[in-house]
Amino acid sequence: MIPLAISLHVLSAVIWVGGMFFAYLVLRPVAAIQFEAPERLTLWSNVFSKFFPWVWAASVLLIGTGFWLISVKFGGMKNVGAHIHIMMSLGIIMVLLFMHLFFAPSRRLTKAVAANSWEEAGKSLAQIRLLIGVNLIIGLATVVVATGGRYLFS
Repeated sequence: MIPLAISLHVLSAVIWVGGMFFAYLVLRPVAAIQFEAPERLTLWSNVFSKFFPWVWAASVLLIGTGFWLISVKFGGMKNVGAHIHIMMSLGIIMVLLFMHLFFAPSRRLTKAVAANSWEEAGKSLAQIRLLIGVNLIIGLATVVVATGGRYLFS
């Protein structure tokens, strides 16, 4: 079970962080150049409707497998290194930021696009862009801590 949990944990991180990296650094600049506001905002609303279910699944799997591994593999929080505490804290912050993004600006974006309210949709997308940018930085830092943390914090 431990290899399966570790694999699901890593795959979930790759899907979430990789998706944010692609969206923020590849798709966003192209969409900004290629599309006018109505098309661009509709594109993002549709992209998020496909990506966010994957982020929900990744969030659940990351938190679930993380706590399970800490409990089963290590015997509890008192037995893990500082890098695990940091990774877990950053992961929880990422999930909380995503939940805010999903339940507030993302829903406003969807409603504004449906109503052809492009100015409101643009404001919501700007908030989403900021939150994804912050979460991407945290996610990349978490990957560094997860992979090199035992050497960085020992």
